[in-house]
Amino acid sequence: MGTTTPPRTLAEALRARGDESLAGLLRARPDLLNPVPNDITQLATRAGTRASVVRALEHLDRFALQTAEALAVAPDPAPYDTLLSLLTGDGLDDGEQRDDAGAAVTAALPGALATLREQALVWGEDDRLRLVRTARELLAPSPQHPSPTGLGPTVAEATAGMSPGRLQEILAATGLPATHDPVSAVAALSALFTDRTRMAELLDTAPVEALSVLDRLVWGPPYGEVTPNPTPPVKWLRDRGLLLPVSTRTVVLPREAALHLRAGRAHRVPEPVPPVVTAAAERDPQAVDRAAAGQAFTALATVEELLKLWNGGGPPILRAGGLSVRELKRTATALDTTEPVTAFWLELAYGAGLLASDGETDERYAPTPAYDEWLDLSAQDRWTHLASAWLPATRVPGLVGGQDAKGRALSALGPELDRSAAPGVRARTLALLAALAPGTAPDPEALLQRLRWERPLRGAAPTAEGTDLRSRLALWTLNEAELLGITGRGALATHARALLDEGEEAAARLLAPLLPEPLNHVLLQADLTAVAPGPLERPLAETLSVLADVESKGGATVYRFTPGSVRRALDAGQAASDLHAFLAAHSRTPVPQPLSYLIDDVARRHGHLRIGAASAYVRCDDEAVLNEIMADRRSTGLRLRRLAPTVLAAQADPGSLLEALREMGYAPAAESAEGDVLITRAGARRTPPRTPPAPVPEGPPTPDATLLGAAVRAIRAGDTAATVPRKDPTAGPPGTPDSRPSGTLPRTTSAETLATVQAAAMTGSSLWIGYVTAEGSASQRVIAPVRVEGGFVTAYDHTADEVRTYPLHRITGVAELAEEGEG
Repeated sequence: MGTTTPPRTLAEALRARGDESLAGLLRARPDLLNPVPNDITQLATRAGTRASVVRALEHLDRFALQTAEALAVAPDPAPYDTLLSLLTGDGLDDGEQRDDAGAAVTAALPGALATLREQALVWGEDDRLRLVRTARELLAPSPQHPSPTGLGPTVAEATAGMSPGRLQEILAATGLPATHDPVSAVAALSALFTDRTRMAELLDTAPVEALSVLDRLVWGPPYGEVTPNPTPPVKWLRDRGLLLPVSTRTVVLPREAALHLRAGRAHRVPEPVPPVVTAAAERDPQAVDRAAAGQAFTALATVEELLKLWNGGGPPILRAGGLSVRELKRTATALDTTEPVTAFWLELAYGAGLLASDGETDERYAPTPAYDEWLDLSAQDRWTHLASAWLPATRVPGLVGGQDAKGRALSALGPELDRSAAPGVRARTLALLAALAPGTAPDPEALLQRLRWERPLRGAAPTAEGTDLRSRLALWTLNEAELLGITGRGALATHARALLDEGEEAAARLLAPLLPEPLNHVLLQADLTAVAPGPLERPLAETLSVLADVESKGGATVYRFTPGSVRRALDAGQAASDLHAFLAAHSRTPVPQPLSYLIDDVARRHGHLRIGAASAYVRCDDEAVLNEIMADRRSTGLRLRRLAPTVLAAQADPGSLLEALREMGYAPAAESAEGDVLITRAGARRTPPRTPPAPVPEGPPTPDATLLGAAVRAIRAGDTAATVPRKDPTAGPPGTPDSRPSGTLPRTTSAETLATVQAAAMTGSSLWIGYVTAEGSASQRVIAPVRVEGGFVTAYDHTADEVRTYPLHRITGVAELAEEGEG
């Protein structure tokens, strides 16, 4: 779709594009699709709105943004050579060698300009390049919003409102002839500042101090404060227009003069080439994979331990949402890790749908039913589930402990941790890692520089390491990837590459051989400990966690048997013989005699005392034991009294009575109303089924090919309907062109509508119709009627590119399309 004349507006430039180019625009700027524009004119209008332009500028890389900034300070329109000169300079900057930089800019500029054109930020041919007006307003210099280039206003802008007499004084001081009007005076001064030879001669006469003042202003900011009685160097510059007044105490270096001093460059350092991500270390890829697999296994164990810790119901939820600082510290202590790392594990489990609020009146956190399904998976599949939940997550654990915009603390699992930029930064960071050779760990600072180049912060570069959100997100990504086993020793692991490129199945297949196989045995030792030399099978691990307490973790887990842990197993319904058989079956070493004695001793005393509900009572066949309890001063708070030789009554509840007697060294057992021993097992508390939290998108989603194709067809058809010549049935003889403004819906009577549609169906011609949907929205369409019956017209709709049926009563009017040559 070409044109023989240059476009005069952005709409004409878009209209001249092909379908692929329009689809590329909508893909790069998906906000233009919501809703689908009716025609090209509406698309161009929407592409020029402030919100859309700001979003497009913020997605440019640094050189494309520098190109747009250079166009904002160039004449409008600007030839390609002028733009190139602003980026490379004129080569007369004191003999500095800039050949390499100039060649890089020359090679990269067509690509940057193509990007700006594709996103409808720049339009026009190479001899008349135009930046869209909104982008020029955003990027052009102003006192309130200095340009990133550091340039000030032009001579014409800075002298607007200056008296004609003052302009003539400036001309006289610079040796220029007087003019008859301010316009020609400004033009003469501008011509002087842009003439390299004459400008150099003028500066040769300047005092050294005046040149020092210019050096301080040349690269920005171009504004400076002056006193009512300026120093001689400042006065010399002001008299010759090299400093122009902005207010009574502020002067500015005009743009033309600054460009001369800069040798024509808009930017001090153009950056046409992205920074290279350098390597911090080269490691053996197999060692990287093993380290990452080991950390992946640790991640699984930590998440499982966390949720087992909250298996019977976790901590309460704050009124404002999230976990309190005290509970976070308590959980960190239980996991033997730091609070920031604990916040990451909490958010990971929450994002994977394994942890949620129980929804009760007294809300608490608890595992979800999905946690039980997750436990049944293989280790590699459990890892891919966690990693796949982490990649698109918008919740940022690194923010925990900070403050929001109102100064309120951000809590783990709280509602204010979503950052829509997180998935994009995470994906790009991992992509840069994947681009390195296997086993290569990147330099974090080089990685941050590359990310800043790809998405610079418009208007201000970061002032220190990690001060902007994107840099912090990238650093958090590196740390979290190491914790999760995505990376090992700083380098991307092979199974992580597979996860990014091929999906979960490929990653699980590569990770499986690297994970340790679960063991079905332990090593019992004479000091009442058991050593698990690796991960244990789930039934063995669960039973052992009840029978013994974990003393230390690491490559091997050490369990310690105590009277309390053995009593816990007996409370859970195990008999002494069951415990002896369990240990004999799962120990590679003989069961030590001290451990057998411990089990038998606790079992012998277990249940000797029985606790029931009266309020509560103690029953024992041995009166001497009850006498001993009554005589113990520690039982005073229980307010015990004897009901019978073998029964004591207490005014405490059965649970408190059980705990008190256990603290006194006894091994009581609870019993039911029928006198049977109650078996107590740790109850598993689960939330109702919950879906994982949905990521917060950063703007509209990228449209797929189907939607893009349909949108382009609709825009083209709507544009045809808006611009096609058409006849006005009320404007004289047939063939008279429609005199209504373009885009105005036609209005005809019902009889005229029916007659025109029937005639078009018989002749096979197309019509332009105005149509109102059931929701009340008006649109215009070009249709080719096929059949008219029953109050409906069936026609091929050029707008939708399909055959549709329309109720005649919703058609506001029709107009015939003018034949070629009419109008």
